[in-house]
Amino acid sequence: MHPIARLSAILALLPLATAVGLADAHAFAPPPAPISLSPTDYNFIAQANLGAPFQGVSGRLAEKKAVSAAVRDYAHLMVVTHIPVVDSLNAILQRKSIGAPANTLLHGAYVAMISTLKADRGVAFDRDYVDGQVNYQKGNAALFQDEIQNGNDPDLKEFSRQTLPKIEDHLARALRLAKGNSASN
Repeated sequence: MHPIARLSAILALLPLATAVGLADAHAFAPPPAPISLSPTDYNFIAQANLGAPFQGVSGRLAEKKAVSAAVRDYAHLMVVTHIPVVDSLNAILQRKSIGAPANTLLHGAYVAMISTLKADRGVAFDRDYVDGQVNYQKGNAALFQDEIQNGNDPDLKEFSRQTLPKIEDHLARALRLAKGNSASN
């Protein structure tokens, strides 16, 4: 399995861990959350807080390196739409005096994916970026749906409700790109 596909698969599964539950959740739980946050809310913040900046970094790479104009356009959309998402989430965290939790596993996966994208060239870059986007957007949609259904913080739930349609649109666009890439390969 190609390294980017392996990392994308890991990223797609991370948000689902909370939704389906783990046999020994305490062994895999993040450090204790502030009193006002449920484990679902804490998990959501940890993942969403890293995901949006990752989209900006990977999108800027794709704006410069993608062969396909459609992939460059999609990447530009990722860059410009994730800046307000980061700002909105950070405003909620600041208003509630909640520090952003660290998610070292997810951070490591993102760093590895960016390194792979930096090394990729040509159509391989386009394929890896688009495949990564499909998996990322699927996992991100599951993360936001989980927050809407199971989160306790009303501000985070509302943020998720407002952001989920954008994620679903990004997923649909990524799937169309992936279909176009497979047809041209």
